[in-house]
Amino acid sequence: MFEELIRKIDLKIKDELSKVDGLERENCEKVLNAFIKEQVAETDFNATTGYGYNDLGRDKIEKIYSDIFKSEDALVRNQFISGSHALTVAFFALLRPGDTLLSITGKPYDTMDEVIGLVDNPSSLKSFGVNYMQVDLVDNDFDYDKIKEVITTNKIKVIEIQRSKGYSTRKSLTIDKVEKVISFIKSLDIDIIIMVDNCYCEFVSSREPIEVGADIAVGSLIKNLGGGIAPNGAYIVGRSDLIKLCSERLTLPGEGKEVGPSLGINKQLLQGLFLAPSVVSASLKTAIFTSCLLEELGYNVEPKYNEERADIVENIIFNDENLLIKYTQGIQMNSPIDSNSLPIPDAMPGYTDKVIMASGSFTQGSSIELSCDGPLRPPFIAYQQGSLTYTYGRLAVIKAAYNLKS
Repeated sequence: MFEELIRKIDLKIKDELSKVDGLERENCEKVLNAFIKEQVAETDFNATTGYGYNDLGRDKIEKIYSDIFKSEDALVRNQFISGSHALTVAFFALLRPGDTLLSITGKPYDTMDEVIGLVDNPSSLKSFGVNYMQVDLVDNDFDYDKIKEVITTNKIKVIEIQRSKGYSTRKSLTIDKVEKVISFIKSLDIDIIIMVDNCYCEFVSSREPIEVGADIAVGSLIKNLGGGIAPNGAYIVGRSDLIKLCSERLTLPGEGKEVGPSLGINKQLLQGLFLAPSVVSASLKTAIFTSCLLEELGYNVEPKYNEERADIVENIIFNDENLLIKYTQGIQMNSPIDSNSLPIPDAMPGYTDKVIMASGSFTQGSSIELSCDGPLRPPFIAYQQGSLTYTYGRLAVIKAAYNLKS
């Protein structure tokens, strides 16, 4: 009976998978053209240590990122611990005491709470005199009237747009919606710096934030652009003056991008980026299959299998704590690493609720590899993302779904 359902799902999603193939071809061409333009050579794999002076491979990687994102400059470093770290560096680089940060996508990720000062921390932006305001989304889109009101009555230095949903129940934001709101903001105040948190969204469409008017964009290398190969790191792309500020916050004033040893990571960053369009494609296909299968089994899902996607994340709304736990454990049991581990809800740094997380990945915390997690709070949503190949992702999801019935 279950095998018959799987055959039905495979037939139903065939056209959607074909669309993903077309997107993959387009983004592969973009990446290949950048590699050829910058003349990547085997010597670019060479490692630097110490200060990292004259790291030609590192500098070439940053030129490739600029080519792909169509930005003036880029900062791509293994010294970034995570996407949240890169966001923090950008915030502290761009904001000064008395400045105001405005989020127009509601409250950012839970990991940003102590960075901003929503939760007290003596190292937060708030502790340095940086103000924070936010405008919530309305019906999964920007609240244009409220944004105009805030901008015209306050001096805003930086606006943050978080494209992916995080642990919220809203939809992720397509590049077309981002383009529209950026144009609107620039018509009101051209001096506002617009920063896009692009985590989970790279190569999910044919355009990226800088192409639609963003001044700066940030993402993680253990998500989409690392292709499952990069062991850590993050990137910041955008205007050259803003990248300079970010580089001097990551390293030190006066040295900026000139320092920072690659420590032998260049080959992995290049190879991961080269594979990234195909790995993102596999992640999208896995999400489409998951959406269709779990909906057929009677669960609410977002997005639906045939809806436009803005990121690689698939929400499964269980409305039941035990089902969330059971499905997440099913993903872990069918992962290549630590399949014998049993995930249980527990406290995690940066999160207020207990979180259950399945991540049987080769790189710790890598969410471009198949992973599934969620906070233990109503409506008990499993946030699933990634998969290095569609075949492996499909297998794990089938077995995890079957685990719900056992």
